Amino acid sequence: MRNRRIIYTNKIHPKRSIMSTVLGIISIVSIGIVIFMSYRAKGVALQGYGFTGLFACIFSLTGLGLGISGARITESFKFFSALGIVLNLVLLLFLGFLVLAGT
Repeated sequence: MRNRRIIYTNKIHPKRSIMSTVLGIISIVSIGIVIFMSYRAKGVALQGYGFTGLFACIFSLTGLGLGISGARITESFKFFSALGIVLNLVLLLFLGFLVLAGT
């Protein structure tokens, strides 16, 4: 019987790809909380909500860059790179939609 816990490869998960995924999750959760809090206040958004959106956008841009640079590393797993790129890109598109809908 072959031991299934042993991985016969030298591929790694790049730390920058994992950080990209973490930044994407943090950004999506923070924007979700801001939208929920604004909804509970009947559409009245405080100034801090705008700063949270700005920081989420900065985190998302940073995460997108980290995800792309992690995907370019050869001999590495691409799961966290792809997940980080998708999460950050979806958030950036959503924030762009919010800005266009608000004008």
